[in-house]
Amino acid sequence: MPRRGRKLIVGMSEEKVKNVLVAGGLSAFVASAYVFTLKAVGGTDELQAAVETFEREEATRAHSAS
Repeated sequence: MPRRGRKLIVGMSEEKVKNVLVAGGLSAFVASAYVFTLKAVGGTDELQAAVETFEREEATRAHSAS
């Protein structure tokens, strides 16, 4: 007769519980990496700020030259 695993949670074998825990841990890691990346990328865009400053200076120079 084949050996059956212990039932830790009603209807779930020990192996399935381990798989669910691993899946939960991996999902938490992926979610935290995603949030970290969004926060890192979503900061102030230095290039965009530099372009806006340059455009303002050019507009000021063009206005003073006319």
